[in-house]
Amino acid sequence: MSELPVVVIGAGPQGLAAAAHLVERGLDVVVVERGDGPAAAVSDWGHVRLFSAWAELTDTAGRRLLEPTGWSAPASGFPTGAEWVSGYLAPLADALGERIRYATTVTGVSRQGRDKVVDAGRKSQPFAVHTVDANGNDARLLARAVIDASGTWSLPNPAGADGFPALGEAGAAERISYRIPNDVAALAGQHIVVVGAGHSATHAVLRLSELARRSPGTRVTWLLRRGSATNVFGGGAGDDLPERAALGSRARKVIESGVVDLVTGFRVAELQTDADALTVIAEDGREITDVAHVYALTGFRPDTGILRELRIDLDPVLDAVAGIAADIDPNIHSCGSVSATGARQLAQPEPGLFIVGVKSYGRAPTFLALTGYEQVRSVVAHLAGDHEAAARNELALPETGVCGGSGDFDEAAAGGCCAAPAVLQIGRPVGASV
Repeated sequence: MSELPVVVIGAGPQGLAAAAHLVERGLDVVVVERGDGPAAAVSDWGHVRLFSAWAELTDTAGRRLLEPTGWSAPASGFPTGAEWVSGYLAPLADALGERIRYATTVTGVSRQGRDKVVDAGRKSQPFAVHTVDANGNDARLLARAVIDASGTWSLPNPAGADGFPALGEAGAAERISYRIPNDVAALAGQHIVVVGAGHSATHAVLRLSELARRSPGTRVTWLLRRGSATNVFGGGAGDDLPERAALGSRARKVIESGVVDLVTGFRVAELQTDADALTVIAEDGREITDVAHVYALTGFRPDTGILRELRIDLDPVLDAVAGIAADIDPNIHSCGSVSATGARQLAQPEPGLFIVGVKSYGRAPTFLALTGYEQVRSVVAHLAGDHEAAARNELALPETGVCGGSGDFDEAAAGGCCAAPAVLQIGRPVGASV
């Protein structure tokens, strides 16, 4: 199968980095991207500023591929998603050229001539990557290996606290958004609710708080499922990412000033719609009334449907790659320590299949671009037969003062600090910051 290419699913930050490493090692690669251009998901949240500085947002092989073109890495600053695309990701995609197939959706991955049940001759068969293009034409691309870097952007979590949409959530779809808002001017003078405790929710709250200051009558209510807001405000001086620390400090100020109403322990069970507004109802019966719009920013989950005919090993709690789940489980590690990021930990029962990037983390809310770059560096080294490089861990992560995982979900007060470093999500807006 050595004459076949490695197929990378997704032309986002990790997919492009994987392709750059494959090119550098002389391996044929085809990148399949369903968007019309590179980093389509990042472009969707292009108005959001990242926590990480430029130095943490470019991959080593990507830089080496770009430098002969006259490109130079931005020296400093914290880019927005749009600036990340224009300043690095789009130029990298241009350098990869026709290796990327845009407007092409992967509908499934299997072994050629073998469904999931068949053992006989399975490992000797190439992967069959099934695709459909923008004109509805379907095709099948054979591959020696597959790197799934398709992310989680297409599958946001619902507002409902039990993992399913709340009662009435589908019917209220016109009044609910699942992405970080950009222009909120149309909501002036109205009551807006934000559901979620992560950085996307914090970003939305801050943007809406500016609207509330400018436009009298605008109300912002922030609903947290947790019993405490301690973790929302970040690690302050203990955070090695100053932009993330600043985000938490700003959130604390808008709460203390009364611009935003914070409600803790509120787990959405139902959304009732009348002609003019929504009523948001909690599991314990509390109600938030006269709501014009809800921003449900409760995270994302991986869509593993395209891998259903392959044998994969995912953690039953996180939907993360099983080999890294113990290191990122928020029920165990309140600071999201990450020690395992390489090919060995990411390996699947199907030899040659790797799930990387934010998708490898499943529902765990702790991902960093640097983590993904280290993943693909190791995976490509493994595919190239450089097992020493694949086993080497070159990852160094910034520390944080933020503590408390899902283990303190029902506690009214939690916090403190722990020794292991936590990471944030970058490469999807849940981990971006203003």
